[in-house]
Order: sequence, then structure tokens, then C-alpha cells
Amino acid sequence: MPGFELFGDEERKEVNDVLNTGILMRYGFDGPRKGIWKAKELEQAICQTFGCQYAQLTSSGTAALSTALAALGVGAGDEVIMPTFTFVASFEAVLSVGAIPVLVDVDDTLTLDPEAVRSAITPRTKCIMPVHMCGSMADLDPLLTIARDNSISLLEDACQSIGGTYQGKALGTLGDAGTFSFDFVKMITCGEGGVVMTNRRDLYEKSDAYTDHGHDHLGVDRGADLHPFIGYNYRISELHAAVGLAQIRKLGQFLEIQKRNHAALKAHLEAIPQVSFRRVPAAGVDSCSFISWFLPEARQTEAVVEKLKAQGILAGNFYWYQNNWHYIRKWQHLKQAASLFPLSAAQEKALQQLEHAQYPASDALLSRCISTAVSLAWTPEQMEEKGQKLAAAIKEVVG
Repeated sequence: MPGFELFGDEERKEVNDVLNTGILMRYGFDGPRKGIWKAKELEQAICQTFGCQYAQLTSSGTAALSTALAALGVGAGDEVIMPTFTFVASFEAVLSVGAIPVLVDVDDTLTLDPEAVRSAITPRTKCIMPVHMCGSMADLDPLLTIARDNSISLLEDACQSIGGTYQGKALGTLGDAGTFSFDFVKMITCGEGGVVMTNRRDLYEKSDAYTDHGHDHLGVDRGADLHPFIGYNYRISELHAAVGLAQIRKLGQFLEIQKRNHAALKAHLEAIPQVSFRRVPAAGVDSCSFISWFLPEARQTEAVVEKLKAQGILAGNFYWYQNNWHYIRKWQHLKQAASLFPLSAAQEKALQQLEHAQYPASDALLSRCISTAVSLAWTPEQMEEKGQKLAAAIKEVVG
């Protein structure tokens, strides 16, 4: 990862198609655009590539999550169960629709612990949102069972795991809805962008209108569209979609390179007895964008991080326990309900309770975990050098 590492003439060609028409908006202007509809093409390619029936592009992965939650009917006072380890966009989307994020522990998959989810369900629970972090997936079988048994929606945040599969199906296509992010550092980039994927026509139709101010898109005259409900401007532009269209055609190439580089680098870590790895569910295939590995103790992990920093090779190795974007320990703005506009009383109360919440299972895992990003651009020589330096730093600490 990410796709921008292999950016080339294919992306330039698609962008120039749009520039040559001058029509940068995805809707309307049918004549001047001369048959160029990049967003429509990309949505069709997403359906064909990932095996979903419907795809609605958005301006970002965050917008995709907000759209999916709204389409699922999640709103004021509803609770959404999500993991302690994710990107801040996950809880931002929940708050954006007036709902309450309920954070629970992760397990050794580094994703939602099904038992923690089961224990967190209340009469207000409306949605379970597993987040497939760092290329691999949640244990979806038990999560889908919990959702079904409790008549709760399941929304897959697959923004970080494009290309991963579970039971032979693409991540993001197994729940009621799923989302990808196409930002600059994702497996496929549009520069900025996202998508809601679903096999339910009702959710697609709601997402289609919601992302464009509520336009129903049923007529040929955009100005005469009806508005069955309130929507927002979460549209992607034709320029961004054009980049993604070129990128999705390269996905097979990206995954092949990434899996090869992942295996070569992991071989260096596997040779160290004290190193263990995240669990990938038996039915799952990792997209291989990261190698997430553990040391036996937190103090050893911290020592390795300091050694990598001192040697100037920390870049690309992420110690999430101290990261302020991806783990609850550093989300002070969330715990303090630090919003520019007033949140609901229920949201404020729930967020302030996070200040004193304890997540010992998550802490025990994340304090011992480092995730190493796998590059598409490494030469064999660079890969070998990286593996040797990383292994040497670990061995200096663990012996």
C-alpha cells in the first residue's frame, strides 16, 4: 500500500478525459460531457470487482460511513458498537448522525471482540460496526450471528482493508452495507473519495439521494428532481472518480506485489521466536497491507520503538498504543466531547463516561503490537535491507 506508489499514465489518461470535456461534476451537463461519466464507470467497476449489487461513491470514506449509517436509519440516541482500535473517522461518522459510539475491546484479530460486542448490546443498540483494520478482518461469522439474533444492522468499515476477503467474499460486502476509503494512502486512491457498497436496493436508493442533497435522480432534468428526504453534499467529483477508475483496474497487480513483499518481510520476523502475529480468521484472506506483530511484553515493544527511532527506521512502523489517531487512549477530544457545535445531552454524557472507561484487553494487545506497512514500491534490495534492520533492532532488545 498505497495505490499512489504506482501512479502513472493510466491515471493521467482518465483525468485528461474529464479535463477535455470541462465537466467536473458527476451529475448533469449531459451534452457537454460527451459521454464521459467516470463516477458511473467506477461504481460499475466496484460492483464487478468486489461482487456487490450496488455502489454509491462519496467524497470520502468518512462521508461513506455517515451515509451508510443514515441509510440504515441510525440517528439520535441510537447506539453503535465499534472497536477501541480504529481511525477517528469511525466515531466521527457515528456522531454526525446524532448517534452514540459505544466502544468495546478488540481481540487478537485487532478488531471487534464478538463477546465484548454481545455484552455491550442494550435496547438502544442499532448497529454493530466492525472495522477491518490494517488489511485484515473481524471475525465476521459470530458478529453477523449476533446482529441477526438481535435484529441489529451490521455495517462493515472496510476502509483500511480493500482487497481482503472473508469466506471468498470481498470485505465490505457481507454486512447490510460496507464502506471503502479511497483517500491518498489507501490501496486504491482517488486522492479523496469513498464508497457505500450494499446488496440491498433500499439502502442504495437512500444512499444515492442522501449524498446529493436528497435528489431522487429519477428524471432527466436535474433541476426538476424531487427530494423525498433531506440530504447532504457528499458527492465525489469526476476528477477524483477518474483517478479511482484507473486504480481499480490495477488492483490485482497491487495485491500480487503486496502479498509477495509481505511474505518476504514477514520471513525476517518469523525467524525471531519472541515475535508473534495477529490472528487472521480461518475464513479470511489478508490484503497484506500491513504486518501486525507482537512482542511478549509492552516494555520490550517500547524499547524496540525507541531503537527504531534512534536508528532512523521508525517510519512505516506504527506503535498504535501511543498513536493519537487510531487508539482510544489518546482521543481526548472525544472523551471531553470537544465539539464546535453543541452535541446532544445523551452524546455528551456517553462521551464523558469514556474518560474513566477501562479497556484492559485492548491495552494488553495494543501495547505489545507494532504494525509494519508493506510498500508496493520496494525493490528486492530495499525489502531485504528493511527486513534485516528491523530484525536486528528486535533482537537487540529481546536477545
